[in-house]
Amino acid sequence: MNEETSSPKTEAIASLGKILKCFSGAGLAATIALLAYRLMGAIAATFEAKPLISDNLAVVNIASAVRTLVVGMVALGAGVFGMAGLGLFLLGLQLAVQRMTQKPAS
Repeated sequence: MNEETSSPKTEAIASLGKILKCFSGAGLAATIALLAYRLMGAIAATFEAKPLISDNLAVVNIASAVRTLVVGMVALGAGVFGMAGLGLFLLGLQLAVQRMTQKPAS
């Protein structure tokens, strides 16, 4: 079973499968990005609703840094998944255009 015996029909099905995997992966990554973005907003709202109350300046500084890091890490996750979703969508679009413009093999 070498590569020369593969038919154009099986190659077309394989390329369609790659395109569908790209678009489904893009949808999943975009969903995770949206959920992480909403989680970031909820965390920020929770931190805003509960202000820091302490006389110790070191405690206030450390707590503020931890809050910033938590919100920042969730924002970073949302950004990474958003960019991955965008990249997968564009890759699927590129593969679809290549498949449409490809000359049929005879």
